[in-house]
Order: sequence, then C-alpha cells, then structure tokens
Amino acid sequence: MSKDVATRMAPDFMEMSMKAISSFFTSSKKSYATEATFETKPFRLHRLEMGPSNTVTVTRDDALALYEQMHTIRRMETAAGNMYKEKIIRGFCHLYSGQEACAVGIKAALRPQDSVITAYRAHGWTYVMGVPQLGVLSELTGRQSGCARGKGGSMHMYGKNFYGGNGIVGAQVPLGVGIALASKYSGSDGVCIALYGDGAANQGQVYEVYNMAKLWDVPCIFVCENNGYGMGTSVERASASTAYYTRGDYVPGIWVDGMDVLAVREAARYSVDYCTSGKGPILLEMATYRYSGHSMSDPGTSYRTREEIQEVRQTRDPVTSFKEKIIAAELATAEEMKNLENKIRAAVDENVKKAKSDKEIGLEELVTDIYADSKEEYIRGITPWDRLEHKTLGMAVNV
Repeated sequence: MSKDVATRMAPDFMEMSMKAISSFFTSSKKSYATEATFETKPFRLHRLEMGPSNTVTVTRDDALALYEQMHTIRRMETAAGNMYKEKIIRGFCHLYSGQEACAVGIKAALRPQDSVITAYRAHGWTYVMGVPQLGVLSELTGRQSGCARGKGGSMHMYGKNFYGGNGIVGAQVPLGVGIALASKYSGSDGVCIALYGDGAANQGQVYEVYNMAKLWDVPCIFVCENNGYGMGTSVERASASTAYYTRGDYVPGIWVDGMDVLAVREAARYSVDYCTSGKGPILLEMATYRYSGHSMSDPGTSYRTREEIQEVRQTRDPVTSFKEKIIAAELATAEEMKNLENKIRAAVDENVKKAKSDKEIGLEELVTDIYADSKEEYIRGITPWDRLEHKTLGMAVNV
C-alpha cells in the first residue's frame, strides 16, 4: 500500500469517534446519564473457572461511539449491496450486515499493539481498523482512492495492524497464529485476533494451529463468527458438534452473544487480559447472524425462510437493540439518535458518490507494490516472455 494511503488511516479510531460524537451533542442543554449498566446473556465457559462479567457498564460517550460505528457499517453495507446490484461493484462481495457487533465490540477492547486478520467478509472490519469510509467504498468500486488503490477489491483490504480479509476459506487462521507468534517473539505484548466462520471451523488447518498456539502459549484469540450458515449449509447439517467454543479441546473457550456489542466488548477485554498474562490462546464463539446471502450472488432464502430473517431483525438486531438500550437508559434521546443517523447517512451517501465518480488507476500502476522488497527488476506477465517492470510507490502498511 502506498505511503499516502497509509497516512489517511485514523491513528486511534475509537478516540476520534468519541470526540466527534461528544462534540456533536454538546450544544444541547438536556441532562443525561453519564453511564449505564446492563446485564448480558450468560457466557458459556470451556476449561475456565471464571469468565467475563455478565454485568457491563458503558459511558455515554462510549455508547454513542459504539453505536456510530455499528450504524455506519450497516449504512455502508447497504450502499455496497445497492452498488453491486447496479453493477458498479463487480466480482465477489460479502456483506457484514447483522454481524456489526462482533467487529465493533472486539475493536473497542483492542490496544494499539494488537492485530486483526479476518476472512472475506471484511468491509466492516476494515472500517473499524482505521480505514476511512471512502477508502473502503472506493476499494469496492475499484477506484484509486480505495485503500489498496482499487487493486484489492472486496476481499483484500488492509490497514495498520489489520492483515486484511482473506479469500481462501480458513487460511487466515494459521496466518493469525503467525502474527501472534511474531508479537510474542518481538516482545511487543500484542495479541492477534484471528477470525473465521462456522463454515471454516471444520478445517484441519484450524485444529493444527490450535495445537501449535497452545503448545507455544501464543497470544492468539481465535474468534469463530457463527452466523448459522456456511454458504448455504446450516451449522446443524455441517457440524457434529455446534459448540464451537469447545472445539479447541485444550484451548479454553467462551460462548458470547455476538448480537450484543457490550457482551462482545466484555469478552474481548477478558480475552486480551488472558492472553497477555502468558496463559496462551483462547477461543471465542460469537453467536451472530447475517441478513444477506453468503455473497451477493446468493439470494440467501433458498436454505432459510424469509420469516427466519425477519424474526432476527425484529428481536436480535445488534444496531436497533443497542439503540433501544441507549434511549431507555437515558444516555441520549430518540431525537438525538435520529440526528446522528441522518449525519451518518449523509456522510455515507457523499462517499458513495465519490466512490462512483473517482478514476481507476492507470495500466502502468497494475504492477506496482506487488512485493514489499522486490529482488528482481522485472516480474512475469501473462506469459514467461512477457516481462513487466516492477515499481515501488510506497512502503507496505504492516512492514
């Protein structure tokens, strides 16, 4: 990734969001609750005597920042779905709608030295890891203002300490253990979040790195985002055991309500503390749901009913349920939440326009920044005798 793109990354995403939203509301004279306490669904534990607390406290500023991020992801994914239908986005496109609490809650618990690597459902994660809205949306449309100059597309976005979405199912899990091992080796005190879906959970490579991570006490947090379906196959049809948080055997695990951003944040905080205390890896199962199909080419209704999707939207939606909690706890009024939503919608709409109108990179840039440290002046083209000159425009973000 070029240096100018790297400089656009937000250095401390959560802090900036909190300040922006706090200033957005300071003009009002209403008195608010400064914090509120909620009860989460019970965590289920594997090989742990004690787990995260079911009683969670959130401040007004934190609550608004968490909501702002989740609602922004929802708006961005809605926009991405529309652009795909308009054939402005081509190729693969896997939407994160319904799973927002997983990314936002985990990110709220991470420190600057911690890293993340995920699968191809990566738009939301790219955003919370510091890439601006335009960087994500323009990458989807293949334009030069994208975070990878439009060369990565939906599945290949990267940021500082974010090692991207990975298109090969499950391949990111061993890579995540490698990132965590590097953190331990270098003494950075960082942990790595390695995310995968229930569909990838049955792969042999996942079990291999459970073993390696525990054997070496690598500070890796395995996160299974169980959205109920691996492509078009339900977890009940795909897995003899659907208790994914126990599948690490000798690796401790926790079942988490992945539709509750505060439960996710609490579990992630616990896990970071667990790993940094030298106890080795831990496994989190986030029980979540995706509203769209596996990808945009999947209608998502041939293997589940529309009524099932609607029921989740009405009873468990991570965005609207958290909004209701904020209002009920008097952390903000319904009118203020609506104003914030309108502000987010306007920002996303503006960036969608830019993502549609921006230019693509020139052909001469297609073979730039392929290697962080290229040892040869030329690289192979379509044929062995068709050689292309490799050029470097900027240092890779995570080198």
